[in-house]
Amino acid sequence: MKRLFAITLATVIMSVGAALADPIEGNWRTQSGETAGIAKCGGSFCITLKTGDHKGKQIGKMQATGNGKYKGKITDPAEDKTYTGKASLSGSSMKMSGCVFGGLLCQSQSWQKL
Repeated sequence: MKRLFAITLATVIMSVGAALADPIEGNWRTQSGETAGIAKCGGSFCITLKTGDHKGKQIGKMQATGNGKYKGKITDPAEDKTYTGKASLSGSSMKMSGCVFGGLLCQSQSWQKL
Protein backbone atom coordinates (compact mmCIF):
# COMPACT_ATOMS: atom_id res chain seq x y z
CA MET A 1 0.00 0.00 0.00
CA LYS A 2 2.82 2.42 0.84
CA ARG A 3 4.48 1.64 -2.47
CA LEU A 4 1.29 2.42 -4.42
CA PHE A 5 0.93 5.71 -2.52
CA ALA A 6 4.55 6.65 -3.26
CA ILE A 7 4.13 5.93 -6.98
CA THR A 8 0.89 7.92 -7.11
CA LEU A 9 2.48 10.84 -5.26
CA ALA A 10 5.50 10.86 -7.60
CA THR A 11 3.20 10.87 -10.64
CA VAL A 12 1.19 13.80 -9.28
CA ILE A 13 4.35 15.79 -8.47
CA MET A 14 5.78 15.27 -11.97
CA SER A 15 2.54 16.31 -13.67
CA VAL A 16 2.25 19.45 -11.51
CA GLY A 17 5.85 20.38 -12.40
CA ALA A 18 5.09 20.06 -16.11
CA ALA A 19 1.96 22.16 -15.71
CA LEU A 20 3.99 24.93 -14.06
CA ALA A 21 6.52 25.14 -16.89
CA ASP A 22 6.67 28.53 -18.58
CA PRO A 23 5.37 28.55 -22.20
CA ILE A 24 8.76 29.74 -23.51
CA GLU A 25 10.48 26.60 -22.20
CA GLY A 26 11.16 23.84 -24.69
CA ASN A 27 12.64 23.38 -28.15
CA TRP A 28 12.14 25.90 -30.93
CA ARG A 29 12.88 25.80 -34.67
CA THR A 30 14.69 29.02 -35.56
CA GLN A 31 14.02 30.86 -38.81
CA SER A 32 17.31 29.51 -40.22
CA GLY A 33 16.34 25.91 -39.36
CA GLU A 34 18.39 25.18 -36.25
CA THR A 35 16.88 23.93 -33.03
CA ALA A 36 17.21 26.18 -29.97
CA GLY A 37 16.42 24.95 -26.48
CA ILE A 38 15.03 27.35 -23.89
CA ALA A 39 15.24 26.35 -20.24
CA LYS A 40 15.21 27.98 -16.81
CA CYS A 41 18.58 29.13 -15.53
CA GLY A 42 18.32 30.93 -12.23
CA GLY A 43 15.56 33.54 -12.48
CA SER A 44 15.88 33.75 -16.27
CA PHE A 45 15.53 31.57 -19.36
CA CYS A 46 18.69 30.59 -21.23
CA ILE A 47 18.63 30.00 -24.98
CA THR A 48 21.10 27.39 -26.25
CA LEU A 49 21.52 26.09 -29.80
CA LYS A 50 21.04 22.33 -30.03
CA THR A 51 21.86 21.86 -33.72
CA GLY A 52 23.89 23.54 -36.45
CA ASP A 53 27.40 24.97 -36.69
CA HIS A 54 27.13 26.62 -33.26
CA LYS A 55 25.60 23.65 -31.42
CA GLY A 56 25.98 23.99 -27.64
CA LYS A 57 26.45 27.76 -27.66
CA GLN A 58 24.27 29.84 -25.36
CA ILE A 59 22.86 32.62 -27.53
CA GLY A 60 20.59 34.44 -25.12
CA LYS A 61 19.10 35.02 -21.73
CA MET A 62 15.57 36.34 -21.24
CA GLN A 63 13.37 37.29 -18.31
CA ALA A 64 9.58 37.16 -18.33
CA THR A 65 7.85 40.55 -18.28
CA GLY A 66 4.28 39.20 -18.34
CA ASN A 67 1.59 38.41 -20.90
CA GLY A 68 3.84 36.15 -23.01
CA LYS A 69 6.57 38.78 -23.37
CA TYR A 70 10.25 38.52 -22.47
CA LYS A 71 13.31 40.78 -22.54
CA GLY A 72 17.03 40.29 -22.19
CA LYS A 73 20.05 39.75 -24.41
CA ILE A 74 20.41 37.77 -27.65
CA THR A 75 23.66 36.93 -29.46
CA ASP A 76 24.19 36.38 -33.17
CA PRO A 77 26.32 33.21 -33.00
CA ALA A 78 27.96 33.73 -36.42
CA GLU A 79 29.26 37.22 -35.57
CA ASP A 80 29.39 36.78 -31.78
CA LYS A 81 27.64 40.14 -31.30
CA THR A 82 25.14 40.63 -28.48
CA TYR A 83 22.02 42.77 -28.78
CA THR A 84 19.15 43.89 -26.59
CA GLY A 85 16.58 41.15 -27.10
CA LYS A 86 12.87 40.73 -26.77
CA ALA A 87 10.47 37.93 -27.48
CA SER A 88 6.71 37.60 -27.63
CA LEU A 89 4.69 34.40 -27.77
CA SER A 90 1.57 33.80 -29.82
CA GLY A 91 0.36 30.20 -29.63
CA SER A 92 3.15 27.94 -30.90
CA SER A 93 5.15 30.74 -32.52
CA MET A 94 7.52 33.28 -31.04
CA LYS A 95 8.75 36.56 -32.48
CA MET A 96 12.38 37.03 -31.44
CA SER A 97 14.02 40.45 -31.97
CA GLY A 98 17.50 41.83 -31.47
CA CYS A 99 17.90 45.62 -31.30
CA VAL A 100 20.61 48.30 -31.17
CA PHE A 101 20.55 52.02 -30.40
CA GLY A 102 17.94 51.68 -27.67
CA GLY A 103 15.50 49.78 -29.91
CA LEU A 104 15.82 52.17 -32.84
CA LEU A 105 17.07 49.43 -35.20
CA CYS A 106 15.73 45.91 -34.75
CA GLN A 107 15.84 42.67 -36.69
CA SER A 108 13.22 40.00 -36.03
CA GLN A 109 12.74 36.30 -36.65
CA SER A 110 9.81 33.96 -36.18
CA TRP A 111 10.49 30.72 -34.31
CA GLN A 112 8.16 27.70 -34.12
CA LYS A 113 7.70 25.48 -31.06
CA LEU A 114 8.65 21.86 -31.65
